[in-house]
Amino acid sequence: MHRSREHRIIAGVCGGLAESWGWRPSMVRLLFVLSCILPGPQFLIYLLLWVLIPKAPPRAGRW
Repeated sequence: MHRSREHRIIAGVCGGLAESWGWRPSMVRLLFVLSCILPGPQFLIYLLLWVLIPKAPPRAGRW
């Protein structure tokens, strides 16, 4: 699992999860935003994933 370099808005966490699960990035982002309505540590989990999940390696042939 990697943070996405292509499907990122803030840190690429939702885009990376979507790529690894085979989902659309917009669906994962929507689910994250909807989960923020519920009480819980969603933002802390996002920050933790941002720190723990490495960035995807650069694609060959790209600058």
